[in-house]
Amino acid sequence: MTLTRWERPELSFNPFRQLSMLREEIDRLFESPFDALSDSGQPFMGGWWPAVDVLQDKDNVMVRVEVPGMKKQDIDISLQEGVLTISGERKAEDKYQGAEVHRSERFVGRFSRSVTLPLAINADKCNATYQEGILTVTLPKVEEAKPKQIEVKVTK
Repeated sequence: MTLTRWERPELSFNPFRQLSMLREEIDRLFESPFDALSDSGQPFMGGWWPAVDVLQDKDNVMVRVEVPGMKKQDIDISLQEGVLTISGERKAEDKYQGAEVHRSERFVGRFSRSVTLPLAINADKCNATYQEGILTVTLPKVEEAKPKQIEVKVTK
């Protein structure tokens, strides 16, 4: 006989989070099998995709992207209809041209990542910072999307 620990189910169901997770899984499903077809180790059909984290607190959605070695002017960020797109190009280093390459695992070239945001964003107040190879885009939630505290009143 095996005992299984009971875990409390989520108290609130968020269909937008579930749809976002489904989309990410479908994207991953279609990307992974084709990676093995590329001789260079880069994703099938060329390009590369930096790692992305999407987080949220009570006031903001934060998107963090690993883009080490890139310059500010080589990164483009756009927000349109609830989709954040981060694109850019990492250029090859000139000082190694003409050298014999024994191993090359660092990706160069164009990339583009699009993230469907889980809720409404105040586009006028978004900002981005870049520190130690991590791009952080902070997207403030609209007031309607922020959690509300409801006061309980006692009636006599």
